[in-house]
Amino acid sequence: MRQKLDKQSEITLWLHEWSLGKEDALDSLMPIVYAELHRQAENYLRRERVGHTLQATALINEAYLKLIDQREVNWQNRAHFFAIAAQAMRRILVDHARSRHRDKRGGDVENVPLEAAELAISPSGTSVDLIALDEALTRLALLDERQSRIVELRFFSGMNVEETAHALSISPATVKNDWRTAKAWLFQELNG
Repeated sequence: MRQKLDKQSEITLWLHEWSLGKEDALDSLMPIVYAELHRQAENYLRRERVGHTLQATALINEAYLKLIDQREVNWQNRAHFFAIAAQAMRRILVDHARSRHRDKRGGDVENVPLEAAELAISPSGTSVDLIALDEALTRLALLDERQSRIVELRFFSGMNVEETAHALSISPATVKNDWRTAKAWLFQELNG
């Protein structure tokens, strides 16, 4: 019988066992990570514009389905899992925004309050459309992959500085510096 593990160690253990092909590990893992993913989705969507049509449960269910299909991934640890989850949530949210944009034939796109995205302080309260943010993050990744990943983890997954540092195996000070630089770069990109 296994000793009582803390939540982080337990998640890492189940991820490793799942990576080894043990299907019963997934049954033990999913209730633990699902709760955390749902918390992250709620955290992200709480910062969304009023009237956003995608609910936290729908976002997490879509991300969950994408994650359980990742059978070939050699999960390193909890942070690795939630970093992949952040990418999945980003793709889902951007796809959702593109779909709404297409449905309205060029009408409203999903807008994210700039201050909620923590990209910059904007006294005018301007918004950034999610598609433009995604495109800017893609350009940022070409210049500095780590900065792009930091924004993705902090914004789309709702990770704090310490969680982001752990996920990327860098120091919290590096996360803070890169976060500050990335926010300034994105503000310039999104506001011309």
